[in-house]
Amino acid sequence: MNTHVSSRREFIIKITSVSGALAAGSVLSACGGGDGPMVQFNYGVASGDPLADRVILWTHAQYEGLAATVSLIYQVATDANFATIVSTGTATASESTGYTAKADATGLSAGSSYYFRFISGKWISPVGLTRTLPAKGAAEVKLAVFSCSNYAYGYFNVYDAAAASDAQFAIHLGDYIYEYKDGEYPTTPVTGRNHTPVSELYSVAHYRARHAQYKSDVNLKRLHARMPMIAVWDDHEIANDAYMTGAENHTEGAEGSFAARKTAAIQAYHEWLPIRTGGDKAIIYRSFDFGNLLALHMLDTRLAGREKQQSLSQLFDPAQVAIWQSPTRQLIGTSQMTWLQTAMATSTAKWQVLGQQVVMAATWLPYSVQAKFLDYFASPNATTGGAIVSEVSTYKAAYAANGAATYLNASNPALPYNLDAWDGYLAARETLLQTFVGVAALTPSIGKKLVVLAGDTHNAWHTNLTLLNGTKVGEEFATASVSAPGWEAYFPTLTSTIKSLFEDTTGVSHVQWMDPSRRGYLKMTFTAAQAKGEWIFVDSVTSTGYTLATPTPTEVRSYAG
Repeated sequence: MNTHVSSRREFIIKITSVSGALAAGSVLSACGGGDGPMVQFNYGVASGDPLADRVILWTHAQYEGLAATVSLIYQVATDANFATIVSTGTATASESTGYTAKADATGLSAGSSYYFRFISGKWISPVGLTRTLPAKGAAEVKLAVFSCSNYAYGYFNVYDAAAASDAQFAIHLGDYIYEYKDGEYPTTPVTGRNHTPVSELYSVAHYRARHAQYKSDVNLKRLHARMPMIAVWDDHEIANDAYMTGAENHTEGAEGSFAARKTAAIQAYHEWLPIRTGGDKAIIYRSFDFGNLLALHMLDTRLAGREKQQSLSQLFDPAQVAIWQSPTRQLIGTSQMTWLQTAMATSTAKWQVLGQQVVMAATWLPYSVQAKFLDYFASPNATTGGAIVSEVSTYKAAYAANGAATYLNASNPALPYNLDAWDGYLAARETLLQTFVGVAALTPSIGKKLVVLAGDTHNAWHTNLTLLNGTKVGEEFATASVSAPGWEAYFPTLTSTIKSLFEDTTGVSHVQWMDPSRRGYLKMTFTAAQAKGEWIFVDSVTSTGYTLATPTPTEVRSYAG
């Protein structure tokens, strides 16, 4: 274990940010007289959706105590003192956007780092560091991958760790905020981390206020000021277990219409994230070319095409099984699938990377094992915990001896443990994987490889991606959460059993490695030779102090190119 210290590079950035502001004539506190009201940049700066020649810049700006439009100038420079400005323009922070402002800074050079800031009169924002996508011929790209950052569950130490790393780009796979009312998830927030507003989120004002709270976190501000972010939403940016027309955590009528709630959430998301907003804010699937080394295709597995989820118990109803197995059942929808097929087919990059929310790989378990976990949920005690351990041992022993012959049967089938993931949409997954197989066959000289990035589960996974016939198509790397709890919160004495259950190569799981108990992020390094995933864990999110674990050999997983 290595005690965390800020990197020298991060320290230099902080110092030059202040010196640059002073050199430009900024002051650090409000002044009286004719200076006018102070413009506050309380939520720092951010950048995102980089391309080879441009990047989105973001800030929040508001006059102290006044609700008025703030006119801004943005500057992009090659140096921290802004002696050489290479791009500049105007932006506006107004009530109609919750006083957020975004600008698309153009005219930049590929594969280059830049400093940026916003100015309103004498008032200057903090300085951020961003970079453009590399030009053709990139040799290496490093991504920091995040998911599931719940403010009330703890400090964003994971963001701090990534900000001090050598990652070049941040990838956020969703659950950037959580929508629950204060005291619901978690029921007892970490001291000083109560959610605001205290109510559940329904309106634009609610979602804006929650985004503002998350953006007030010093570690999230540090991350955004350190590297550009490419992000997509998952469910909690709207409501838990969302799908096209509803959500588990939404009661139609009593909580307004889901359509209105979704519209409000999407508006606030585009306001508060450094995302390139198009004509239809509901469409966020888009692609990024990292110098022909990798093509990152960011998907929407929540709102663009998802049909309502099923429950485990429904898979014992023949009518529900028919729905589950239907060849037309959708997760991302036909329009997004057509777009993805074209994007992968036209890309000349070796690594075709899907940045998306939920686990794609098959993670099935015998129903008898899942039933023991459900018993524990209903009555957590030593007896039900022991029953899990016993059933897992029986299952593994039976498989080691004779496979499925005596253990699985019609009343005890192997079933997905998570029907909110791609396991709940068999035909949609098979279509996507078969699509990649077809795309790769069209360009054999490139040797395209498929890598899927996932979040959502709060746990870390490395899993093979296979067709229904067992043919391997690619590999999936799934990140642990930033702060939301994993299985250690619900099965505190059973994490080693859970780990061995999923990693058991004699059973029905395709999992190569997993971690059910720690918070962290995933660092992906792409070269022509390999896609390497390193899971970086912190030892605590309940205090501001933390230690950073050095990945063990099993926590560094590679997929050969």
